[in-house]
Amino acid sequence: MEKKIWLFLLFMVSGRLLAQDVQFSQFYAAPLFLNPAFAGSAEMTRVGLNFRNQWPGLDQTFVSYSVYADHFFPEKNSGIGIIINGSRESLANLQNTELGLLYSYRLRLGDASFLHMGIQGSYATRSASFDEVILSTQLDIDRGVVNPGLGPGIPDDRQKSFADLSAGLIYYNKRAWLGLSTHHLTQPNISYLEFDRDNLPIRYSLHGGFKFDLKSGAINDYFNNTEQQRTLSVAFNYKNQGQFDQLDIGIELFFEPLILGFWYRGLPSWKGLPNNEALIGLVGFSLSNGLDVGYSYDFTISNLAWRNTGGAHEISFRYSFVEQLWKRQVQRRLPTFRY
Repeated sequence: MEKKIWLFLLFMVSGRLLAQDVQFSQFYAAPLFLNPAFAGSAEMTRVGLNFRNQWPGLDQTFVSYSVYADHFFPEKNSGIGIIINGSRESLANLQNTELGLLYSYRLRLGDASFLHMGIQGSYATRSASFDEVILSTQLDIDRGVVNPGLGPGIPDDRQKSFADLSAGLIYYNKRAWLGLSTHHLTQPNISYLEFDRDNLPIRYSLHGGFKFDLKSGAINDYFNNTEQQRTLSVAFNYKNQGQFDQLDIGIELFFEPLILGFWYRGLPSWKGLPNNEALIGLVGFSLSNGLDVGYSYDFTISNLAWRNTGGAHEISFRYSFVEQLWKRQVQRRLPTFRY
């Protein structure tokens, strides 16, 4: 009986989480997921994959992924992209799949400053299987038993499909970038109950960063490679969806080809840190042939505790066709190497 009640509570927590969007610790390495305006922002063709395994220490798994590709048309100042997002939670076999098409337009504001405006149209499907789930309506506390059946209102076809719309802006120059995105502008109904509405809240995201070029000197002498690129980048991503909000903030050090990063996810305040979630470490490589690889690990610092959840593992891959830049004799314009 006690085990079934814990399963019910876990399902309620998972359902509450899945009512919100999935998140990636390496948000800067998932540009199309972060903001539709990033479509074509690299000014070349690129393909990428992000995969996240959250809380592997729990009996029930929660994995998510994002696969994308985009291309830039310089003669049209336009970028296009395609993205496939998905997630799965094993307790109720909750699965989310989204296919999105993206378009962005680049507006030049100066010699080295640009504004990208992007839009995304999506078609999403959510499915679930409640056969192994204990709902509150089945619990008979007085007798200490679980009544069979899920009760009225649970449809046989436990699948929801809907169209969606997202939009965003991104400004950048040689050193800094600042973006704003809004997802789920249609606020679709995602409830599985026949006579209930559960509108998916709009997800707002404000994100930005700044890149510092490290000066040559002792570091160059030590590595004996004066051509090696070295930068220090700081970035943040504030997210708000419904009653939930959160902030990712951190730094990354790039000693070509090595990437080292450290991030904090939570929401600081003058009264303490009421929304602690994770400390995140990153190691990766950014190669001159256009291949970027990153691995990050979330160390849980919330009340769920690291020993219970096992943290979270995340991997990102991206390949950019850099020869397109060489042929046009231009350089990557965005000030952070991960974009």
